[in-house]
Amino acid sequence: MENWIIRFVAILCAMGGTALLWILGVFLVVPWREGRLLALSLAELQMIGVPLVIGLAVTWGALHLFALADRTENPKLYVTIRAVLIVASIAAVIGGSFWTQSHIA
Repeated sequence: MENWIIRFVAILCAMGGTALLWILGVFLVVPWREGRLLALSLAELQMIGVPLVIGLAVTWGALHLFALADRTENPKLYVTIRAVLIVASIAAVIGGSFWTQSHIA
């Protein structure tokens, strides 16, 4: 019974981490598009750095929670969840950048 609770909390963490990575994509596209990614102001660096660091930390925590629930009992499910979470995180960054590009132009 407690495995489903761990999985539920892990899903909440994964959703939060993915949302933070989507926000990273939203804020990353403007300096990227203007070609000044290496010349960011301090405020822009914070707007990009905070979602990156916190999003990766929360996603990593979600992976550890999934490992608590499924690594020993169902290793194939854990490998599948890990792959899906990595793909979803990358897709969130790309999706956030495409969303911003569509609203800028």
